Amino acid sequence: MVPPVLPYPMECYLSGIIVTLEILSSIVLSTEDIPASKRYPTFKGQVLNGQQLWELIEGLEANDLLYYTHLLTGYIGSVSFLNTVLEVVNKLRSINPKLTYVCDPVMGDEGKLYVPPDLVSVYREKVVPVASMLTPNQFEAEQLTGFRIASERDGREACNILHAAGPSKVVITSINIEGNLLLIGSHQKEKDQSPEQFKIPIHKIPAYFTGTGDLVTALLLGWSNKYPDNLAKAAELAVSSLQALLHRTVDDYKRAGHNPQSSSLEIRLVQSQDDIRNPQVEYKAKKYI
Repeated sequence: MVPPVLPYPMECYLSGIIVTLEILSSIVLSTEDIPASKRYPTFKGQVLNGQQLWELIEGLEANDLLYYTHLLTGYIGSVSFLNTVLEVVNKLRSINPKLTYVCDPVMGDEGKLYVPPDLVSVYREKVVPVASMLTPNQFEAEQLTGFRIASERDGREACNILHAAGPSKVVITSINIEGNLLLIGSHQKEKDQSPEQFKIPIHKIPAYFTGTGDLVTALLLGWSNKYPDNLAKAAELAVSSLQALLHRTVDDYKRAGHNPQSSSLEIRLVQSQDDIRNPQVEYKAKKYI
């Protein structure tokens, strides 16, 4: 069984993360008041703030429930909340120094920020150094490194810059190079060694989905926990799962008579449990030499 995971993705597609990790035999504790996302035009409900988050931590501590092996964060909408998350990381590591912190630094995409600009420097200066694994997209990796990614070589160099700042595992989950989509992963097993780097070409599906970034990070966490020394294998399983889910989602919408290109699609997670639990590996990693 995968050890307990504490997810703190603020205003993200939380249900997708929880379902995915539970299918992969994770124990998940949610502190969200209501799942919401910037992808939707409106949402209602209480948004957790930094003080409320810390009160939850105090409650867990009072009940001797603060031993966690993994912490997962996603979308965070304010500097104050992100600073509280950093306090949570320190607190959890004071109890378990081997805590794995997986950070999806959700800041924007396609050249645009959808978080306050002040968050970028906090991620770069405070979060990256304490993260165990980072899963940015191309734009986010550029924001974190100040390095423009226009080629595979650039993507690998961005990973090297991030390794030097802290995390041993970096997965740039989507890079668009001249119309071709790929994932670039990098695992630096020892600080004085060159990282093992690879790419996975990804098939582009002509549709827009809600929650793919959150889902791929959850899959990477689950599979990398099963294969801690083989990030390439974990990424193969994660990408193969994701692509199977997306194809199943498109097919489901088509059967319902819906044009999958007309609006954002909700991923069919429950119907795709077998694709999460036991995916057919159709997307292979190609190692860089």
